[in-house]
Amino acid sequence: MFRWIFSCFLAISLLLTSCSNSSSVSASASPSSSATASAKPSPNSTKAPEAKPSDNPLEAALAKFVQLKGSATVELKLKSGVVKIELDGNNAPVTAGNFADLVKKGFYNGLTFHRVVKEPTPFVVQGGDPLGNGTGNFVDPATSQTRYIPLEILSDGAKQATYGEILPPTQKPKLRHNKGAIAMARSQFPNSASCQFYFALDDIYFLDGSYAVFGYVTEGMELIEKIQVGDRIESITITKGAENIKQPA
Repeated sequence: MFRWIFSCFLAISLLLTSCSNSSSVSASASPSSSATASAKPSPNSTKAPEAKPSDNPLEAALAKFVQLKGSATVELKLKSGVVKIELDGNNAPVTAGNFADLVKKGFYNGLTFHRVVKEPTPFVVQGGDPLGNGTGNFVDPATSQTRYIPLEILSDGAKQATYGEILPPTQKPKLRHNKGAIAMARSQFPNSASCQFYFALDDIYFLDGSYAVFGYVTEGMELIEKIQVGDRIESITITKGAENIKQPA
């Protein structure tokens, strides 16, 4: 599964070059096999050897991504005021880590909110696209490659997140799409999230298990509700927890 996830990234990068809505919130996604790992003891060993990071396929796979090991607080400055957001790296380390890293790089400063859906009922405010039209992604200047992250959803009561697939309806995620949730936008491919994010303007639980929530607005939700298409992100800064950002091994 882990080998599939990273090979899938290469295919995704090619497919998305011709996709006109590469990071729009969509209710459809392509299912894939579950991300599971098992450790087999040596037949000549009388006791289990101590586990090393390289011995765990999942840990080895996740080590290739920026992670947030804990929580972090960010402040989103809009023309109308400041919004505070708590990022949950305990339950979504890769997703929160990717966002926190982009915030730290100053990537979002000056970008616009290109999609706002409030009718017929409050839905989402979406931004973070460098192209401003819903088709842009983050290209790492160090590698000249687009950075994609796997769909990461922790089921309520589970100890390990599921990677690369949407959850079945019988499983509820620990981080739900409550009003004020911040989550990653993506295309129909589960592992196509890059930099675009959205805020839930209401409880939109039908997206649970299909999109990765990684935090919640703690102050200033009324400012999020006033955002219009074209409004700019004056700045996003990390005010607490920057030390919890861990770069790839």
